[in-house]
Amino acid sequence: MTKYFTLQEAEECLPNLEDWLRTAIDSRKGAAQTERELQAISERIHLLGGVEINPVKVAEKKTVHRVCVQRLKSSVENIEKVGCLVKDLDMGLVDFPAWLAGNEVYLCWKLGEARIEFWHRPDEGFTGRKRIGSEFGDSHGPARTQ
Repeated sequence: MTKYFTLQEAEECLPNLEDWLRTAIDSRKGAAQTERELQAISERIHLLGGVEINPVKVAEKKTVHRVCVQRLKSSVENIEKVGCLVKDLDMGLVDFPAWLAGNEVYLCWKLGEARIEFWHRPDEGFTGRKRIGSEFGDSHGPARTQ
């Protein structure tokens, strides 16, 4: 079921969202770094015909990688459980499904923005963002679940 947000409800989510997004971004970077390190070890072994490696260090890197991947998954799941859509993890871009004049739209927020100031239609994406005006004021009405 899709959750639909009012502007106020969406903005109330921002503190937790910011924490989860930062954790997801950091975890993704950590996973990518350890993946590169493990790949380099694998290439050295392949090129040098079984070069001596430190199995404890390799095991530690694999553990770090697993932890980073799990933290990434958990953070994204937390965001999605709230009802938000992660659109671009590199940018920290999140959409909140909402209603505007009987049409589904997305309130659009990017990590680092103090408030939700933009919206767009589902087919427009980030490049179609429009600044929020009075259309999402008190007359927007309650969030609906469909």
